[in-house]
Formats: sequence, C-alpha cells, structure tokens
Amino acid sequence: MPELFAPELKERAHTLLRFHQMDPLPPQFRIGQGYDSHEFKLGIPLKIGGVILPHSHGLGGHSDGDVLLHAITDALLGAIAGPDIGSLFPPSDSQWKGADSSVFLREALKRVAAAGYAMVNLDSTLILAAPKIGPHAAAIRERVATFCGVPNDCVGIKAKTPEGTGTDNAAIAHVTVLLRRRA
Repeated sequence: MPELFAPELKERAHTLLRFHQMDPLPPQFRIGQGYDSHEFKLGIPLKIGGVILPHSHGLGGHSDGDVLLHAITDALLGAIAGPDIGSLFPPSDSQWKGADSSVFLREALKRVAAAGYAMVNLDSTLILAAPKIGPHAAAIRERVATFCGVPNDCVGIKAKTPEGTGTDNAAIAHVTVLLRRRA
C-alpha cells in the first residue's frame, strides 16, 4: 500500500501534535459558527438583533424569535465547545416562553468569559425576503455591539434575499464569531 503522506510531513504532524499536547494554555483564538431560523407569523413584533423592526409579521419562536441573537448565542457557545442554545434554554421549559433573547446572549457571554475568552468580532448574514435590513443595519449593529461589549466596527451585519430557496416565509441568520484568550 503506498504512503499517503511524505515522511517529512508525517514527522511535522507528529511534532505539532506533541507540541500541542505539551502546551498547557488553551488556544489563543477560537472560532464559532451559529445558525437559526424562524417562520414569520402575523400579529407579533419583529425583533432582529434586539431591535424591533416595522413589519406586519414577526418571527414565531418559543422566546421572542430573534434569529440573530439566537445565532450569535450558538456561535459563542460553539466557540468554547459549550452546549447549544436549545440545551441551555429548552423550548419545553415554559420559563423561556416569550423571553427576551438578550437573556440567552448574556448567558453565552458569561460562559465565554468564564472560559477565559473575549469576543474579537462577529460577522452575520441575515436571509429574509422582507423587510429590507439596510435601513436598520446601523441600529442592529449598534445594539449587538452594545450587548457583546465590542466596538460597532467589530460587528458585521449583512442581509440577502432568499431568491430561489423557497424560504420567503422565514428569516435565517448565519453568524461567525472570533474569540481571543484573555491575558
């Protein structure tokens, strides 16, 4: 059977593995990715990133349905290899019915700090047919930055339409966060 890797690459990999096992410090940086989606429902407020947006429909969910804060929460928890949002705040638990999603985000940030990390930045993409996010992006960015304790220029808010995906009746959020080990 032929060798898949040259001997020098195998030796380099073994050296890196030994170094990592000897290093008592956790990684300098961690990356987390989060995702959430909720269906639009008539008669409830639309809240994205902690900002109430004018729209005829809001997002259904056990809590306030804030897809962006949910995705940020999961990204933060994932970066520290923690439990996901549904494990910490199960929809089967009535205390979270209608809850403000900033409660979930605060808990995730508390766990990040306890793990010895702080947020560097986050990037997000919102996917929804309406309303247009552009006019509200600055307010959302500012609110998320305030929640997360980072400057506004460390929060990316982008929006796309769901062309051809069949998800016009839902809002979707994708988030990536970068954490740095605190000194």
